[in-house]
Amino acid sequence: MEKRIGTVIIYVGDRQSAPQLNEVLSRHADIIICRQGFPRTNYSLISVVFEGTTDRIGSLTGQLGRIEGIEVKSALLKSKEDSSLLTPNS
Repeated sequence: MEKRIGTVIIYVGDRQSAPQLNEVLSRHADIIICRQGFPRTNYSLISVVFEGTTDRIGSLTGQLGRIEGIEVKSALLKSKEDSSLLTPNS
């Protein structure tokens, strides 16, 4: 199955949702390349870069989107099978 490279930005409006959010991200650790958090006073933003099949990515974003207090937006690119998009100047 074809892989995709993408990113998702997660708005965490309710910090009570953080344990559930982390559980979902942990279940999808095999496709996560990078995770970066931006804590604020009233909310947090998390940016995640991933590479995986559309099924795995859909599973990740779908599960995140069902968590109360969380908003999710994603963008996808086609990935080369050898993942050379992730290797600079190859």
